This record gives sequence, structure tokens and C-alpha cells, in this order.
Amino acid sequence: MAPQEWILCLWLFAMGCCIGSFLNVVIYRVPREKSLIHPGSSCPHCGQPIRFYDNIPLVSWIVLRAKCRRCKGPISPRYFIVELLTGAVFLGLYLIYFHTNVWPSLHVEGAWLVYLIHIILLSAFIAASGIDLELWIIPLSICWFVTGVGVIGSAIAGSIISPQVLKEYFILPVASPGTGALALGAAVGLSIGWLLLRMGILRRSYESAVAEDQEQTVTEKANGAVPVGPGPFEEPQFNHRLEVLREVVFLAPIVICSVAAYKVLGPSGPAGRWWGGLFAYPAVAGLLGSMFGYFVGCAAVWVTRILGTLAFGKEAMGLGDVHLMGAAGAVVGPIMVVIAFFIAPFFGLGWALFQMFFKKIRQIPYGPFLSCAVLTVMIFHDWILNRISLVFVR
Repeated sequence: MAPQEWILCLWLFAMGCCIGSFLNVVIYRVPREKSLIHPGSSCPHCGQPIRFYDNIPLVSWIVLRAKCRRCKGPISPRYFIVELLTGAVFLGLYLIYFHTNVWPSLHVEGAWLVYLIHIILLSAFIAASGIDLELWIIPLSICWFVTGVGVIGSAIAGSIISPQVLKEYFILPVASPGTGALALGAAVGLSIGWLLLRMGILRRSYESAVAEDQEQTVTEKANGAVPVGPGPFEEPQFNHRLEVLREVVFLAPIVICSVAAYKVLGPSGPAGRWWGGLFAYPAVAGLLGSMFGYFVGCAAVWVTRILGTLAFGKEAMGLGDVHLMGAAGAVVGPIMVVIAFFIAPFFGLGWALFQMFFKKIRQIPYGPFLSCAVLTVMIFHDWILNRISLVFVR
């Protein structure tokens, strides 16, 4: 590499470590419902504000020997790990995308936009995974942020990267008139479902006095009022099958509106010609493609959650996982997010066996393994598409 490339690599790693330092703030403050801006960083043990020279990513943790300068309280190794991991992701993804042939179709003008969107997603997923590992929850605000980035990024991508390249190689989500109609219908159905919830016509699943008590316990645990144990909280008593059927009712408008929109706007629908003409605009195809990826990502987990809960009588997967994969689908598209969903169990298998045999816990925080699977399909994007093409050609 040229000298300027080495400087860029060093800058990306340093920038990633700084972002990792911010992610540590997100991991600590978001579940505790604290501001990310004010007050400044302070020691969680003595409350002393942290000086700027004690807040240098990686370096300060090593120099202070993982202890507060004032009270000598321990500083969790999570801070160092998250900073190092984020720096490695920033640098590693850049080298893989632009200095190897692992993803050759990405070697096009404007590919920096894909890199930017992907590191935003992975940074957010690092924060979500850190929270999930500690508190067994995935804040929806993080998922919505990534979804927004995916939708906006896909909408503007056609003005930066060749629309033909985007469509041919699925570098970012691009909808056809058919999938675009499904996405639009699903969005209308989702709006109807939320409106019915707001009006009190539908009830949220797992919404009861017991659930409110559990939510209070989560808050107390996050604030340190109760000890942080190795596993989830004691589950309240629910009729899980009944609760998940409430979710089926909530999802019904999404399915109905999707089918209706496809009938009207699809290739053979009465408004199909007019609708298809809109896809000459890359912004329309990109925006609806990202939306379709979002709904497919949500559906992959939500269907598993519903069927698993109905079959076993216990909550199969968390709704946080639904939103996490929806956010991933908004960025990597419908094909890749489904593949990621089926790859994730292989990442979780070893952890699950360890938990079962050594900690006697049968549940696992699934967010980190979904995140690893999303990273995998990002890196091996072209290899996966080539294998899919070979299967369909045969």
C-alpha cells in the first residue's frame, strides 16, 4: 500500500477506537435512560469526572491498570474490548472491502457509501450486543436508528453508485415493482396496527401488571439496585400462546395490506404500469427496497417466535431480536438477512452448550450471534450470491 493508505488505515483504526469509546457510553446509559451528552463521563464508583487524559481510548485503560485514578475502583474490561473491537471493525472492513477481492462487485465508484452505512450498522450492533449480554434487552432506539440509516442510505445510493450496479449485484437493497408494492402495503398495515394499539382496540403482548413489575426490575438492575447475575430475570407467569396470538392479530393488517397492494400495484394489477414507471427513479427503488428488507428481516424472526411459542408454550425469541434483524434487512437487503438468520445458530451453538453445562442456563442473549451472522454475510456477499445463482441455474 502507498504511504497515504497506511495513514488512512491508522486514522480509521483510531477513529474506530474513539467511536468505541462512545459506544461504551451508549451501552451504559441507554438502558438506564440517561442522556448521552450530559453530564460528562465519570467514575461509576466515586462519581468523579474523568479527565480528558484519562479518557483516551485503549491507552488510558492500560496506563491506569483498569482502575479509577481517584478511588481505585475497577474499570470493566468491557471498555477496552469494545474500543479495540470497534477499531478492528473500522480497519478490517476497509481492508476487506477495498484491498481484497472478497467482495469484487464493491470495487465501483461511490462504494464508500456502502462502507459508511455498514460501519454505522456494525457499530450500533456492537452497542446492542453489549447491552444484550449484560441486561438481556435490545433497546429499540438503536434498531430504529440503524433502520433509518439503511432507508436513507438506500434512497440516495442511486445518485452516488450506478443504479444498474446496485440492481445487478444487490450492493444495497433495491426493490422491483412487485417487492416495492409489498413493502408499501406492509408499511400501511404497520401504521394501521400501531393506530389500533394507540386507540386501545388491540392490546400489546405481555402487557400486564406483572410485566410492569418486571420492567421496573430491569430498570433497577440497570441502575445497580439489584445484583447483575449471569442470566435473565425470573419470568413472570403468562399464557405464552395467548400472548403471541395477540401479535398475530397485530400482524394481520400488515399481511392483508401487503397482499392487497400487490394485487393493485403488482405487474398484473390495474395500476401496475403506473407503479412500475416510478421505479425508473433510483430513490424510489432504493427506499422501497430497504423497507422490504426491513419487513423480511422482521418476518424471519417474528415467524420463528410465533411458531416456536405456539409449539413449546414458552416465549421463543425476544421482540428485540425482531427489530434487530429488521434493521439489518434495511441495510443488507432481504436475501442476505434471511441467510444471516440461518447462519446465526452456528455462532450461538457453542455459547449455548457452555451455558447449559457450566451455568445451567438454557436461554442465551441472541443479539450478538445475529450480529456476527450479519457481519458474515456482509463480508462474503459476492460468494453467497454466486452460490445462490449456481443453485438456480442448475
